[in-house]
Amino acid sequence: MFRLLHFLAIALFLLPAGGCDRGPAIAPLPEDAIVLAFGDSLTYGTGAGSGESYPEVLAALLGRTVINAGVPGETSAQGLRRLPDVLAEYEPDLVILCHGGNDFLRRLDRQQLAANLEAMVALIHDSGAEVVVVGVPQFGLLLKTAPLYDQLAETYRLPYEGDIITDLLGDRDLKSDTVHPNAAGYRQLAEALFRLIDRAQRS
Repeated sequence: MFRLLHFLAIALFLLPAGGCDRGPAIAPLPEDAIVLAFGDSLTYGTGAGSGESYPEVLAALLGRTVINAGVPGETSAQGLRRLPDVLAEYEPDLVILCHGGNDFLRRLDRQQLAANLEAMVALIHDSGAEVVVVGVPQFGLLLKTAPLYDQLAETYRLPYEGDIITDLLGDRDLKSDTVHPNAAGYRQLAEALFRLIDRAQRS
């Protein structure tokens, strides 16, 4: 019994050291923070009505200004060219980066997509903003998030939501077509991002 209690005491002593790392952190968002949602049609809100895109729902959840900078049909190369002007215009504290779906749909080079995303992260950091990454599914026999997003988040220690879009597009009740959520789906996306941002601020 003594040996068991001794083992439990050691385990409890070690647990905080291992359990305090809750993942990549971001600075707490001030009340006047600007959050920039940057991406393509998934950010724009294609498939939902006015007021139902994830940036609009997230703004209410966060109690912060969230700018919808989504452009339907945009590739990552086009997004990379657009990003500097958007950063200069809004000077965000945090950028939610959700991009690459159109690269997959058009079967563009995945190494170039990864390079474009890395360049976007560098631009965002250089602007002084934090980055949160949302993984996008690659389309094939099985719907799954492309591994390059996980690699990006791990390399740059970025808060990362890798499952939500794949989960939404795997549920016909939560999507408007094969590649876009509906209003209920976008709400779930906003809620997942709210949880991620809240957790990252507490890490």
